[in-house]
Amino acid sequence: MNSSEGNITAVLIRASVVAALGGLLFGFDTAVIAGTTASLKELFALNDWQLGFAVSSALIGTIVGSLVFAKPGDVWGRRPVLKLLAALYFISALGCAFAWDYWSLVAFRFIGGLGVGGSSVLGPIYVAEISPARLRGRLVILFQYNVCLGILLAFLSNAVIGSLGMDALGLEWRVMFGAECLPALLFFVMLFTVPESPRWLLGKARDDEARAVFAAVGEQDIEREIADVKASLHVDEQHVQDRLFQRKYWYPILLGFGVAAFNQLSFVNGFLYYLNDTLNEIGASFGGKYQPVIVGVANVAAVTCALLVIDKIGRKTMLLIGSWGSAIPLAFCAWIVWTRSYIELFPWSVAAFILLFSFSQGAVIWVYVSEVFPNRVRAKGQALGSFTHWGLCAVAAQVYPPIVGMMENGLAIPFAFGSAMMVLQFFVVKFFFVETKNVPLEEMERLLKIKD
Repeated sequence: MNSSEGNITAVLIRASVVAALGGLLFGFDTAVIAGTTASLKELFALNDWQLGFAVSSALIGTIVGSLVFAKPGDVWGRRPVLKLLAALYFISALGCAFAWDYWSLVAFRFIGGLGVGGSSVLGPIYVAEISPARLRGRLVILFQYNVCLGILLAFLSNAVIGSLGMDALGLEWRVMFGAECLPALLFFVMLFTVPESPRWLLGKARDDEARAVFAAVGEQDIEREIADVKASLHVDEQHVQDRLFQRKYWYPILLGFGVAAFNQLSFVNGFLYYLNDTLNEIGASFGGKYQPVIVGVANVAAVTCALLVIDKIGRKTMLLIGSWGSAIPLAFCAWIVWTRSYIELFPWSVAAFILLFSFSQGAVIWVYVSEVFPNRVRAKGQALGSFTHWGLCAVAAQVYPPIVGMMENGLAIPFAFGSAMMVLQFFVVKFFFVETKNVPLEEMERLLKIKD
C-alpha cells in the first residue's frame, strides 16, 4: 500500500491543526490593521503615503521573513523555527499595543511581518511533508482555513472593541492590536505537542525518528515511503545543496510564481487592509461597524467548502472557477463606485468576491506552491512563492490609499484592475497549469518532467 493510502491519526490531525494555527495568526495579524487606520491617520497626522507605509511595513517584514526563515527551517527543523515565529507574533502584538510613536508602530509591525512571512513558508511545508498524498490538500488547506478564520476574528474583535465606547485615539486601537497576544501564546505552547517533519528528519539521516513519525501519522508502507523520500531527496551532498534557479526547474518556478502573483494582482489584500475605510467611503449603511464581519464570514464559509472538495475537484479546476467568480463581482464593485448606483449592494459584492476568491485562489495558493517543487528545493520554492505573494501584497497596500485619493472615483481603479487580472488568470491557468491532485510529492518531478 503506497503513501497515498495513509490513515488519519490523532497525531496527524493535531500536527496539522497546530501548524495551521500559524495561519490564524497570519490572518489576524494582517487584517487587524483595518480597524485602526482611521485612528492612526488622525493621531499621527499621516498623509496617504505614510498611512500606506504603516500598513505595508508589516508586509516588508513578511517579504524578509519569507526569504530568511526557509534556510533555518532546513537547518534546525520546521518545529523549532515555528516556535520562534510564534514569539515574534507575540512581541509584535505587545509592541504595537504599547507603541509610543509612528516609527515604533512601524517597527513592531515589521516584526509581526517577519512572523507572517516565515509562517507562510514553513507552515504549509510542515503540513505537506507530514501528510499522506490523498489527505494532503485538505490538511494543507487547514492553514488557509485558519488564515480566513484569523481574518474573521480580527474583524469581529475590531467590531466588538469598537462598540465598547473606548477612546478611539488613546486606547481603542491599542486594544485591537494587543488582542493578538493570546493566540500567539497558544500557538507557541501547542507547538511542543507535535512531532518534527519526517521528511526533514530523513534529510538529516535520522531514519529511526522519521520511521516513528511516519508510523504515528498513519503511513501504511513506511519502508517504501522512506525509500521514495530518499530517492527524491538525492541525499548526497551535491543534491542536498541544489539551487532553485536552474533551467530544469523553470516549469515549477513558473507555476509557483504564477499562482502567487495572480493571487495578489486581484488586489484582495488591499481591500482587506483598508476594508473599514473603503466601506465608509462608499457610504453603504447596512451592518454598521459589523460590515467587515460579513466579508469575514464569507471568507470562512468559502474556505470551508474548499476544504471539503479540493482533493475531489482538483486545484486547477478551482482556480478556473475562481477566475470568473472573482472577476465578475470585482467589475460590479468598480461599476458601483464609478456610477454611485446600488450603493447598498457594494458590501455584498465585496463579500461575493471574497467568497469566490477564498474558495479558489485563496484556498489553492499555499497547497499548490507546497506541491509543485521537488523535495530538495521545496523550501526554496515555497520561499519564492511567499516572496512573490508578499512583495506584490506590499505594493498593493502601499499604493491603495494614494490611488483611491487621486480622483473622485479613484476607488474604482483597484477593483477594475483586479477584475482584469482575474480574467487574464483564467487563460494562464487553462493553458499552462498542471493538476496536482492525488500526486505523491515524490512523483511530482515525473509529472513536471524534471530531469537531472
